[in-house]
Amino acid sequence: MTSIKNIAFIFLTVGLQFTWSQEKNQGYKKRVLETTEVDFLTSYYSQDGDNSAVTGGKGTEELTDVTGTIIVSIPLNDDDVFTIDAGVSAYTSASSSNVNPFDKRSDADPFVASSGASQSDTWVNLTGSYSHSSDDRNDVWSAKFSVSSEYDYFSLGFGGSYTKLFNEKNTEASINANVYLDKWTTIYPFELRPFGNDGVGFFRPDEITGNSNYAPNFTELDKTNRNSYSLGLSLSQILHKNVQGLISFDIINQQGLLSTPFQRVYFSDVPDSFIENFQLADDIERLPDGRLKFALGGRLNWYLNEILTLRTYYRYYFDDWGLHSHTASLEAAVKLNDKFTLYPSYRFYNQSAADYFAPYEGHLSNEEFYTSDYDLSEYTANQYGLGVSYTDIFTKMHISKFGLKSIDLKFYQYDRDTTFSSSIITAGVKFVRD
Repeated sequence: MTSIKNIAFIFLTVGLQFTWSQEKNQGYKKRVLETTEVDFLTSYYSQDGDNSAVTGGKGTEELTDVTGTIIVSIPLNDDDVFTIDAGVSAYTSASSSNVNPFDKRSDADPFVASSGASQSDTWVNLTGSYSHSSDDRNDVWSAKFSVSSEYDYFSLGFGGSYTKLFNEKNTEASINANVYLDKWTTIYPFELRPFGNDGVGFFRPDEITGNSNYAPNFTELDKTNRNSYSLGLSLSQILHKNVQGLISFDIINQQGLLSTPFQRVYFSDVPDSFIENFQLADDIERLPDGRLKFALGGRLNWYLNEILTLRTYYRYYFDDWGLHSHTASLEAAVKLNDKFTLYPSYRFYNQSAADYFAPYEGHLSNEEFYTSDYDLSEYTANQYGLGVSYTDIFTKMHISKFGLKSIDLKFYQYDRDTTFSSSIITAGVKFVRD
């Protein structure tokens, strides 16, 4: 689930990118958006692994997620566009179900899903955005507001961007800024709750094996808010009639509760306590209340001929938690005919471990910060993808007053050199109003 959020966080903070063109014809001004467009998007995601952070770095990471999104873009006039983006994501997670591993008929085990309430949830999101283009289409302003909710957090977001085109539209510079204000509901591992602020003692003391004197030094978190501030800069340039390049720089500052309250940690210097096959937590994940992130990236798109276009990307990332990463990707757009295009792709990723990461029972109890979340570990990952796009140039197919513009299908397979792997299938259908 953490990967989904990261993944989900990372997409919300990259900013808005725009490309406009204008036809100059004796005072005629082309509309930014000719007519209302409606996108229906859906995806199915599944993952698995043996290093769940909910159970301290070992245990099942099995999760499935189904997402549906509708995006409606409405031209208000020649220059202004209003967009509504609404999405719902429903997931089932064997990993997060073990927040309370004892709520099931079989023996508690980190590699077996529980039947508790935390095994599934629904994430909902609503975003509204507005953009305005100048008469010459060389200046574009935008603003957005978003709200999202899940069982353990609520988020408000707002931001804006400005794009300037110059050098006869061969050069484009953009700046975007976003703020996200999140509030957590602090849900702790079930066995630690009796030792919190309102605890009244352990729930099943007679069933403990191993260290029978289970008495963790657990204190509840004193913060429930997380604020994130991002600033992005980008500059793109047409280098040749067939080549376009872009460089970007992003900075993100996060303050508040940056650890996940229900993720366990086990210490090597504390005797192990068990109920059934489940090891009782020594503490929860604890991380600093501030994090500063930096990313420098670049793209190069090369139109080789009418059949093949290559799209390359590289990004270097680092933060003040000691994590460094490299991302490189290559996608080819292979045009089969006027309607069908294939998109094979490959993405390479490598990162170092954060300063506060250690695997299962790799931490000591006298440390200030600690986590066994493998998203913060050292690893290398490869992702392979294949997509196909269908374009109905003349929108012949209709549903009521809307004509079909395009259909997109994509599949990605992602594998780390740990035990983690995932796959996702996405589909998108775009309609335009006649």
